[in-house]
Amino acid sequence: MTVHTALLQGAKLLEDANISVPRLTAEVLLGHALRQDRAYLYAHSTDELPEVAWIHYGRYLHERLSGKPTQYITKRQEFYGREFRVTPDVLIPRPETEHLVEAALARIPPGGIVLDVGTGSGAIAITLALETQSRVLATDISQAALGVAAANARALEATVELIAADLTSCIGDRSIDVLVSNPPYVPRGDECGLQREVRDFEPHVALFAGPTGLEIYQRLIVDARRVLKPGGWLLVELGYNSLEAVKAMLDAGWRDIAAESDLAGLPRVLAARWVP
Repeated sequence: MTVHTALLQGAKLLEDANISVPRLTAEVLLGHALRQDRAYLYAHSTDELPEVAWIHYGRYLHERLSGKPTQYITKRQEFYGREFRVTPDVLIPRPETEHLVEAALARIPPGGIVLDVGTGSGAIAITLALETQSRVLATDISQAALGVAAANARALEATVELIAADLTSCIGDRSIDVLVSNPPYVPRGDECGLQREVRDFEPHVALFAGPTGLEIYQRLIVDARRVLKPGGWLLVELGYNSLEAVKAMLDAGWRDIAAESDLAGLPRVLAARWVP
């Protein structure tokens, strides 16, 4: 069995099972089995596939065919140009969330203090720490998620203060310049309509907010009034069709309210400045 033949067979299996981007997925899984990058597959396409790599590759294909996301198989996902470790204890960072990072970078003042609520893998907090050298705090209700975030911070040499807490419960009053969050925002009733890769493998505590999907936004906005310094910013990632409902939660103390869209033209980030 050559590398090329293994790649063709894997891609065909994935295509027949209607797995998205079957060729790319096969390349990633085969490269992971060989502990090599994708370029290696083409430079060594006629090489015999080592038996141990064939065994691993077969297992990875089986896992992907069962619905397990590729990122949970390889335990890797790129975000903002850096590689993060991911496990089923954390959501897989999405490219759309990079818009939240960009919005925060435009608003963090020199020497500012940043809080990432519901940090998961730490992708947002670590990115902001490395891009700005600001003091960054990050909370999560999941101890397992905080373990993943801590490992990512060590690997990327980022200084982030990780705190086990429900939203901002351990954060002092008027102590934060910029609060960012990609909160749970999927309504519980939408569970059956989710892709199986999301529904069956990603952590439900990070996905589902409650019956309406707006419950965590409501709590965050109340919390933000307490922890933000006067003039501080709240930035949240938006769920599908949630912009107007979340904007309606912002009372008269919020100024400079703005929505920013993703590359598909959908409202992705809502920003607001707290001026009590």
